[in-house]
Amino acid sequence: MNFTGANILSVEQFDRDSIDYIFQIADRMQPYARRQKRTTVLDGAILGNLFFEPSTRTRVSFGTAFNLLGGEVRETTGMESSALSKGESLYDTARVLSSYSDIIAMRHPKSGSVAEFAQGSRVPVINGGDGANEHPTQALLDLYTIKKELAYHGTSLNGLHICMMGDLKFGRTVHSLSRLLALYPNVRFTLISPRELAMPESVLAVLEKAGHQVTITDQVSESSDAHILYQTRIQQERFESVEEANQYRGRFRLNSDIYTKHFKPNTVIMHPLPRDSRAEANELDNDLNQNPNLAIFRQADNGVLIRMALFALTLGVAEQVENYDRTVNWFSDKPNL
Repeated sequence: MNFTGANILSVEQFDRDSIDYIFQIADRMQPYARRQKRTTVLDGAILGNLFFEPSTRTRVSFGTAFNLLGGEVRETTGMESSALSKGESLYDTARVLSSYSDIIAMRHPKSGSVAEFAQGSRVPVINGGDGANEHPTQALLDLYTIKKELAYHGTSLNGLHICMMGDLKFGRTVHSLSRLLALYPNVRFTLISPRELAMPESVLAVLEKAGHQVTITDQVSESSDAHILYQTRIQQERFESVEEANQYRGRFRLNSDIYTKHFKPNTVIMHPLPRDSRAEANELDNDLNQNPNLAIFRQADNGVLIRMALFALTLGVAEQVENYDRTVNWFSDKPNL
């Protein structure tokens, strides 16, 4: 893949070589993310961070990644604070805001909206999530996390058994991650959800075409030998009403007792966050917080590395980052990412 000047809209753009290259660049970003060094390779560049749907981690992660490369960030948050609420089209918004930016990261509640926006943009656009459709940067950071966690346990993606549990119908993170994992050999998928929230047929077709073994169930016991447990929250914002979402909330909880009963001692626990910690949901119990296999915060840390890599690649500076680095002037003692 030729990254320079490219939009990052879908995981379908990537093959294994391009993924490996992104991960190599992400590895090189660790000294900057850990504040051991700083770089000004994007000094003067502006990121338009356009988030028309609620977000904390993804929005701040994009902004942090760009700042760590020396660039500046301009933000728009919420539909109501933008001209879209006045009836402006995505095309017009793109034409105007792209003139103020060198690259744009965008999230929007409508599937396909980011690709539509990109048609009018004069600068590269990165998809930060478009409705229930895709979340390519999350999928990349998830795959990066999986590779690192498996390597720590002395295994690899070849022969991976991953259990995905929760809202698989509306969870765009599992849609995108499944499509990436389909590129690797001998992956087993155990998909645990209520029947009404099952993985979309379009995603299942990709897995089946790639020859992967797929088990669809509503029983946690089917996943006892999983290497990775990837849990998703109920996507309340995708339902017609809160009452409808509440029918499924809390159906697949995970705490230390359930984990010990149904999973191997070294099964890695992942979640795209935010996890729903309300009593009626309690997706991942706080009693798992000290479990060394809980990788959710390592996952979030890795998001900065992946987004730094994508910015550097898309703006054509990936091989120049170290030429503009220097030591930091302030105290920093961040743990390993």
